[in-house]
Amino acid sequence: MYTGILLLLLAEFTFALSTVFGKLVTNNSAISGIEITFVRFAIGTLVVGSYMLYTRKSFRPNNLRHVVLRAVFNVAAVMLFFAGLERTTVTNANMLNMTYPAFVFLVAPFINGEKTRLRNIFYLLVTLTGVYLIVAPDFESINPGDLLALMSGLVAGFGIPFLREARKYDSSEVIVFYLMVFGCLLSGVFLLWDCVLPRGIIILYLLLSGAAAAAGQVLITIGYRYIEAASGSLVSASRIIFAGALGVLIFADPFTVSIMTGALLILLSLLGVGGLWERAGALFGRR
Repeated sequence: MYTGILLLLLAEFTFALSTVFGKLVTNNSAISGIEITFVRFAIGTLVVGSYMLYTRKSFRPNNLRHVVLRAVFNVAAVMLFFAGLERTTVTNANMLNMTYPAFVFLVAPFINGEKTRLRNIFYLLVTLTGVYLIVAPDFESINPGDLLALMSGLVAGFGIPFLREARKYDSSEVIVFYLMVFGCLLSGVFLLWDCVLPRGIIILYLLLSGAAAAAGQVLITIGYRYIEAASGSLVSASRIIFAGALGVLIFADPFTVSIMTGALLILLSLLGVGGLWERAGALFGRR
């Protein structure tokens, strides 16, 4: 389980880094979130496909159904997320996208047959409370970007349990490859009506955003081999902390008492998912 937690933490850091570079692209050019999505999947297809050819791994999935369902839900979630990122802040986009653990808890028992543990529900509530304090959203008026980011969280909530199932039958390389190919093809279709040629530093930002996202996808796919879908979704909430820290350093986002409190709550919940409090209680109990 600790291997899964570490891999998911690394994955969420690279995802947060990807959103920062993506926001730099949309802030300084006319490039849309769809184009960023296409570059992300194109880089992933090239990297994973080349690796599989080099290592002579089979491209044939053992369970096509779960591989396809994972790809469909993840690609839809990514497209919605970057469309939302184009219209809202990095922090808001990540916070609303990270509501997906709530949806994972709802669907995982039906897809994975995993039991919902009471302690995970508690940590979920703590995590969502921390997320709310970090962003302190004002819902008096609806921002289209916020709505799109929230929809991405809903769709992603269905994708994680299917990833867990796909990982039982197929390798990480196969799952990620088909995800990248499907994402490249679908976003490429939308890009026919909304393509802008990047120039100068924007090219670098675009490539870095795509490369970081592709790396995160590989890490999260491998990580879910070692952790349950529901528990893993809580660990993934660490992206809020990474996104908040990067937002302060790069975009000079405010670092208020509310944000600090929210970050602390999320850290405490992540430690709870790892079983730290249970082991500490057992240790003191023996004494």
